[in-house]
Amino acid sequence: MFDPVIAPSGTLLGLLQRGRGDGTLHALTAPRAEALAALNHCVLRDPRHDWQVENRSLYYARLFLDLNGELDEIEAHLFEVDDVFDTEESRTGLALAVLGHLASYGRRDALELLRRYAATGSNWAWALDELALRDDDAGLRALAVPVLARFGTDPEGEAELAAAVRDAFEPRPWRLWADDPRESVSTRVRAAHEAGCFDRWQRQMRPAGPRPEWSVQAVFEWAQQGIERGAALHVPAARCLTAVAGPEDRPEILAAAKDGTDGARSTALRYLADSNDPDAFDLIELAAATGSPLVLEAALDSFERMRSIAAVDRARGWARRPDPLGAAAGRMLACLGGTQDRDLVLAALREAVRGEGPDAPTLWTLVDGTGRLGIACAAPVLRHIYRETASSHLRGRAARALAATDPSFATGFAVECLWDCEETTREIAARHAETGDARVVERLRRLAADPAEEAEVQTAVRSRIGPDTAAM
Repeated sequence: MFDPVIAPSGTLLGLLQRGRGDGTLHALTAPRAEALAALNHCVLRDPRHDWQVENRSLYYARLFLDLNGELDEIEAHLFEVDDVFDTEESRTGLALAVLGHLASYGRRDALELLRRYAATGSNWAWALDELALRDDDAGLRALAVPVLARFGTDPEGEAELAAAVRDAFEPRPWRLWADDPRESVSTRVRAAHEAGCFDRWQRQMRPAGPRPEWSVQAVFEWAQQGIERGAALHVPAARCLTAVAGPEDRPEILAAAKDGTDGARSTALRYLADSNDPDAFDLIELAAATGSPLVLEAALDSFERMRSIAAVDRARGWARRPDPLGAAAGRMLACLGGTQDRDLVLAALREAVRGEGPDAPTLWTLVDGTGRLGIACAAPVLRHIYRETASSHLRGRAARALAATDPSFATGFAVECLWDCEETTREIAARHAETGDARVVERLRRLAADPAEEAEVQTAVRSRIGPDTAAM
C-alpha cells in the first residue's frame, strides 16, 4: 500500500481526505466543480493509512449524492490500462465501495459500473462482493460466465477457482451459480465448492507448530525459526510454554529472557509477564536497554499487557523516562492509572504530540486514557489531535475524550462529527451535539431516516429525538 500524501487540514482536500464532517459542510458551500474535483481526488487516490480499518466509502458516497456528482472519473479510473498491471486492491477498492453505496441509494449508473467491472476488471472479487449485497438474482446470474471464464479448465485453473469460491467474502453469487440451470456453470461451481471444502479439511488435519510434549528449548528454537523466516512467533510460543514449562524450568526461562536469541528472549519475556513473575520487571527493563528492536517491542508489549498492582506501581516509576519504556509506562497509566496519575498521563500525551506528531501510534491509548481520567486541561491538545490527525479512528477517540473533558464539545466539534466518516464518531456526536443548532436537528432527522446508517448511530439519534420530531 502506498503512503498517501495528506493535504493541510485547513484545505477542502485535507478535510475530505481525513473524512472530517467539516469536509462535507465545506464542500456543500464551495463551488461545485471544486468540491467534485477534491472528492474525486480522494476516491481515486485512497487517503487512508490503513484502508482495512478506516471508513470513507459511505462518507464519500453521501457527498456524491449531495453534489449530484457524475461518475465519469471513477469509470475512467476503473477501466484504464493500469488496472491490468496494478492489481492491488488498494488501487480500486475505495472506488468500488463508493459505487456499492451509491447503488444501494438507487444510482443505476453505479450498479452498471460495478457489473462491468466485475466482468472485466482485475479487482473483480471486490466488485462481486459489492454486487452480492445490492444486485438482484438476474444481474448476478449474468456474471457467472464472464467470472468463470477467468479460470482455466486445467488443474491449475480449477484449483484457483476452488480457492476463489472458498475465500469469497460474500457467498451469495456462488450459491446462485451452484444452482444455475446451465449445467456448464452449476457443475463447475459445485465441484469448486467441494474442492475448497476438502482443502480446508486437509489443512485442519495437518496442524503445524509445537506440541505439549516439546521441551522448553524446543519451543525457544521454534520461535527463533519463525524470526528467521520473517514471522514473529513469540506470542504463540509463550502460550505453548504455559503448557510445556514446569517450576523446574524457571531458571532456563529466566536465562533466555536475559540473553537468549531474539526468539527465545521475546518468548520468555512474554511468558514471564503473563505469569506475573516477580523478575519480569527487571528483565523487561534490561531488554529495553540492551535488546534488539524486535526484543524491545516484545518487552514493551509484554509489559503493557500486565494488569497487576505491581505493574502499575512500576509504571509510575518509569513514566518519566525519556525512552520507549517510559512511553509504555505512560500508556499503562492511561489504561490502569488513577486520578493521581493524571499529570503523568498528560505529560506523556504532550510529549508524544511534540515528539512524534498527531499521528503517533502511542496517542491511541493516551487519548483514551485522557478521556477516562477526565483530564480537563488536556482539551487543547486533544483539539489539536482532532484537527490534524490523518487517522479517522484516532480522531474519533479524540472526540470521545473531548466529550468527557471539554465543555464546549457539544456546541463545537460534536456538530461537525454528525457528518464524520466513522460511525462511532457519528454516534458520539448524536449523543452530545447541542440541538439548539438547526443543522443538528436536520442532520439527526436525516440519519434517522437513512437506511445505510449503522444501527448504533440510529439508536443514539432516537435517544435525542422523539418520533414526532423525526417526522417533521
